[in-house]
Amino acid sequence: MIWVGIIVTAVGCYALKLGGLSVPDRVLTRPLTQRVALLIPPALLGALIAVQVLADGQRLVIDARLAGLGAAVVLLLLRAPFLVVVAGAALTAAVLRLL
Repeated sequence: MIWVGIIVTAVGCYALKLGGLSVPDRVLTRPLTQRVALLIPPALLGALIAVQVLADGQRLVIDARLAGLGAAVVLLLLRAPFLVVVAGAALTAAVLRLL
C-alpha cells in the first residue's frame, strides 16, 4: 500500500514539473507573474519558520525557540552578520532552556 502512495506522489511531482515547463513564455514574462514568483520563497520560508518555532506535534508551544527567533530578529534589525545572528539566537535559546 505504501508503494502506491510513493508512485502516485512521484507521478504527481513529474506532472507538476512538466506542467511548469509547458507554461508559455508570454505568461512567465508578465509583471504580475514575476511579482508573485518573487513573493513565494519568503512566504514559504516564513511558514517553515513558524511551524518549526511554534509547533510541537499537533500543539502550539511558546518556549525558548520563540525567544531565540526574537533575538535573531533583533540582531537582523541591527544588521549583524549572519553567523552572529545564528549564534545569538542559539545562545538565547540555550540559556533560556538552561534556566
